[in-house]
Order: sequence, then C-alpha cells, then structure tokens
Amino acid sequence: MGGHSHWSQVKRQKGAADARRGQVFTKLGREIAVAARQGGPDPNTNFRLRLALQRAKDSNMPNDTIERAIKRGGSGSEGAELTEATYEGYGPGGIAILVDVLTDNRNRSVSDIRATFSRHGGNLSEAGSVAWLFEGKGMILIDAPESEREELALAAIDAGAEDVNIEGERVEIHTKAEELEKVRRALEEQGVTVDSAELTKVPKTTITLGEKEATQSLRILDKLDELDDVQRVHSNAEFPDEVLAAYSG
Repeated sequence: MGGHSHWSQVKRQKGAADARRGQVFTKLGREIAVAARQGGPDPNTNFRLRLALQRAKDSNMPNDTIERAIKRGGSGSEGAELTEATYEGYGPGGIAILVDVLTDNRNRSVSDIRATFSRHGGNLSEAGSVAWLFEGKGMILIDAPESEREELALAAIDAGAEDVNIEGERVEIHTKAEELEKVRRALEEQGVTVDSAELTKVPKTTITLGEKEATQSLRILDKLDELDDVQRVHSNAEFPDEVLAAYSG
C-alpha cells in the first residue's frame, strides 16, 4: 500500500467549505453536458455520464441543475461548443503538472493557464513533456474511523483495488480505470459510504518537496484549479504533513 499525490486531499478539504460552490456546479454541469453529447443521455449505457452524475451528487449538486445539464448536452446546445484539452507544465521544485480543461475558447484557456504558471513560479511546457509521468486510474476517497481503516483497505483490495493509501482519516483507493465502478459498487454493497469516485491521473513517481516549494506548489495548483475552464489539476508532488495542515486549515 503506497501513497501518491496529496493534492486531491487538499482539494477535497478546501472544497467541503468552498465559497465558490457556483463555480464548482458550473464545471460539473459542463462535464455532464459533454458526456451526454458524446455518449447519449442515458447513464445506464454511458459510463462517462454515470461518473459525472455521481461526482455531481457527491458535491450535492441539485437534481434540477443536473437534469438541465443532461438536456443541454443531449440537445447539443452546450456540449457542442466545448472542447477538451490537456496542458502540461512544471511547478516549483520541478514538479510535473497536468491541467485538464473543457473550454469554448482554447486561446483564452491557454493564455490564462500560461499566466497562472508564470505568476506562481512555474512554466507551461510542450505537449508530451510530462504526460508520460502519469497513468489513468480510478480513485475512490473514503473518510473512515481509525478502527475501520485497515479493514476497509483489505476489503478494497479484495474488491479489485490495485493500491490503498491511508492518510489520517482518509482512505484513498486506486483502481484500474475500467475497474472503478466495480470496486465502488462492491464497497457500497458492504455498507461503505464513498465520499467520491472518479477517473484521475496518478503519477508513476513523485517528488517530495521542502516547506517553501510545497507552499508555492499548493498555491499554483489551487490557482490553476480556480480557473473557469479547468476541470482537473494533477501533479506528482508530495507535501510535508505540516504544510498540508497549514494550507488546508
């Protein structure tokens, strides 16, 4: 059982009390619309839409807002305008950063991303420069009492998980991308409450940062994540516990 980037932890902790809830819903709505456009409006036959809907429910997105996003995507009114892209760069301490976007204006997106990198001690790089350091995985996050964490980790492995990391109250489970839904369903059938489950990009190797670089890196990751066109941010940084606690506290 090994650890990976802790950016997902920080993002979840900050997101729980995020004043920008409207922005979160906007991003989720875009993801739902694009998924519905590409694979149809029926989540039973559209795996990507099923995941997007689950993420929306995990974030307490209202049902009527979800339904409107599905209709917009199904009719092509919104989903057709949006294109997907991934930008790559380096942050403080030489960490690798991937930025996934959904945008109706790629020139605006790349301009905003480049400016954010430059402003916070990083630099946007060429396509392919860091993507090879990551691989697609499913990630399940669960908050569990200390007495249940080890048992939960073993149950996840039995259900098909590849890797489990226990950090504080959080159990982070990694699966093959195609096994995500199966593992989640198996855990829920055992009465486990899953806080989130999504497809993500996990670094093959990580960089452990000192206090100064860790704080700078958390800032650049946060600022990238705040951009309207950005859906997800991935990095290969490992942060000292005290820096994580101070930043997310």
